Amino acid sequence: MKKAPLYSHSRRSAGGHEPPPADSADSVTAALADPSIPPRRAARLSRFTNRWRRPLWLLSAFTLFAFGGVTQHLLWTAPEPLTQKDIDIAVRHSLEHDPAPSPYARAYALIRPSVVRVIGLSDDRDDDPTVNEDPKAHTRSTGTGVVIVDNGTILTNLHVVVGARRIKVTFFDGHESEASMVGAQPENDLAVLRAKSIPDDLVAATMRGTGDLLPGDEVLAVGFPFGIGPSASAGVVSGLKRQFRAPEGVRLTNLIQFDAAANPGNSGGPLVTMDGSVVGIVTAILNPGDQGTFIGIGFAVPIENAAAAVGMPPF
Repeated sequence: MKKAPLYSHSRRSAGGHEPPPADSADSVTAALADPSIPPRRAARLSRFTNRWRRPLWLLSAFTLFAFGGVTQHLLWTAPEPLTQKDIDIAVRHSLEHDPAPSPYARAYALIRPSVVRVIGLSDDRDDDPTVNEDPKAHTRSTGTGVVIVDNGTILTNLHVVVGARRIKVTFFDGHESEASMVGAQPENDLAVLRAKSIPDDLVAATMRGTGDLLPGDEVLAVGFPFGIGPSASAGVVSGLKRQFRAPEGVRLTNLIQFDAAANPGNSGGPLVTMDGSVVGIVTAILNPGDQGTFIGIGFAVPIENAAAAVGMPPF
């Protein structure tokens, strides 16, 4: 009976010679080609390389990445810290190439959507096409108003609409509507109007109390002087708690005096601070002559009085 051949686990053959390693022929050949490396060591190196090929590649890649990062860190130069001079130069350059709007322009942009033109008509012929807006055909009074509630509630001067048979208002977007007077405060020459129709995006003005208002504060008067507008005029608060007797004989008190230009047609318009808030309703100008034009002194009813005319709580 034949026996199965037995194979020794020894690395040496029966003749005492070491068998060739179980590596690729190319690796062994390359190792043996180097006369400085003994054949046995070359074979071991080949086996080690084949066994740990993937970890060695990862180690090599990590080493190169780390070396690159260290080199970049050594070569990178930290930027110098910004100085106040650098900031001033940058700000000056920005202002020269993209100047910011003036405080007056910003205030006007904020209040403009709430300013309306108010026309008081003394007869019913305004819509008659034969009239053609002839001022001799009927009597009209032009003034200004400001929306204080977005349901179409408008503040203006009483003298703009008193005696009118019809009242028309024109909003920021050109929308026109009939309006009716729903309240009045004769002692402050104020009237409250309600428009019958309003724009979809009607914006009410922001109102601000006059408790911290001081002479010298900048203000803007917006309205329709002589029917032209909306027009903006800039100035300052000239004084507080002034008195003025209107041509109708009404004595107005606790007024804001200002020097922003105001003329007939500005009546009922807002007096606005630089944050776009209404602090008063323009109501009168002082002119000792008979011209009725502005000479540097205008008056506005404080918004506290105006809000009371609408039944709004005081500031």
